[in-house]
Amino acid sequence: MSFTPSAAFRYTLMRLGIFVGSFLAIWGLVYFRVLPSGLGSANLFWVMLLALVVSAPLSWVMLRKQRDAMAVEVAERVDRAKERLAANQSQEDGV
Repeated sequence: MSFTPSAAFRYTLMRLGIFVGSFLAIWGLVYFRVLPSGLGSANLFWVMLLALVVSAPLSWVMLRKQRDAMAVEVAERVDRAKERLAANQSQEDGV
C-alpha cells in the first residue's frame, strides 16, 4: 500500500517551494547589494514581501496543471458529498 498525496497537498508543497526559492534568490540579491535592503530591522519583511510578489505570478504560470488537477479532485469530492446528501434525504423521506 503506497501513499499518494492529494493534488491539493502537492500543489501546496510546490507553491511553498517556489516561494522558498524566490526568497533565497531575493535574499542573495539583497545580500550582494543588487537590490536595496529594508530600513533598519525591516530587511526580513522586505525580502519576504518581494519573494511573495515574485512567487505569485511564477506559481500562477508554472503550476497550472497542478491547479487543474486540484480543481478536478475538489469537484469529485463535492459530487460525492451531494450524492450522499441526496441518498440521506431520500432515506428520511421514505420513513
